Amino acid sequence: MEHEFEIEWIEGIAEAVPKPDGAFDFAISEYGAAIWADPTVWIPEAHRLLRSGGELIFLGHTMWSQVCTPHVPDGRTEPHLHHPYFGWRRADWSQIEEDGGIEFNLPIGEWLRLFDGTGFDVLDFHELQAPEHWTEERFWIPAQWAKQYPSEQVWHLRKR
Repeated sequence: MEHEFEIEWIEGIAEAVPKPDGAFDFAISEYGAAIWADPTVWIPEAHRLLRSGGELIFLGHTMWSQVCTPHVPDGRTEPHLHHPYFGWRRADWSQIEEDGGIEFNLPIGEWLRLFDGTGFDVLDFHELQAPEHWTEERFWIPAQWAKQYPSEQVWHLRKR
């Protein structure tokens, strides 16, 4: 191995991590906290955990996919709106599906205000599009839909 360094992987509840302030240089969430935790709680907690200049990257569904998915058992994302974009914060799937949970998201402007108010700068933002050759469904989002609309988003932030 050319470079040796320690990486501590922590799996737990993102709203209350049992680590001291400024404990990390980098944090990442692929879905996880990014969709299953209230962003008004976990984003400030991530800020607390990062050192100054530390970076946070997280991936989750876009609001487009949220507002285009009917709130029914096994609902598939469709090419028309089912929910309002503004004021949308969460979908409670636990009342509809046996293994469902509460999924959180925000409109882009609300994400930006939350990041700025918490003390994060946005370094990058990606809205992901399915590749042309993609034919599968992912997370109840049909490939054809994901080729036309952004189904996933990736935020890259730095703590001020």
